[in-house]
Amino acid sequence: MIILIFRLLIIIAMIMLLYTAYKYIMNPKRKLEVAKEKKSFYFLDDSDNIKKNLLMTYKGFLFEGEKYLGTTEKSFDVININVHARNPGELKGLERDDLYFLEQEILIRYPHAEIEWKYPINKLVLTKV
Repeated sequence: MIILIFRLLIIIAMIMLLYTAYKYIMNPKRKLEVAKEKKSFYFLDDSDNIKKNLLMTYKGFLFEGEKYLGTTEKSFDVININVHARNPGELKGLERDDLYFLEQEILIRYPHAEIEWKYPINKLVLTKV
């Protein structure tokens, strides 16, 4: 009887271990950190929750966007997004084309949004070519 209970506890422990590993691997925050380390693009956002900021990583830079709700012609939607860099001191190597790429990715998800970049990024966007 004790051996049967011990086997049952081992099976339950293994199931819990597999479940914990699955939750860790599928965690979006971890995926964001992995993408930042690999210097690839990743977009983390909960489009159903306006109060949660969106997070993007691209070429090792981490950006955060604050969403603001407003009215469009037919409905309420996100109409303004203020984007800033989490660590502005680490923006060396960021180019204007990279910002245009990020804007396109935001506009794919929020087509009615007007994107405003905060300092120091707005100096790069507003500079004439």
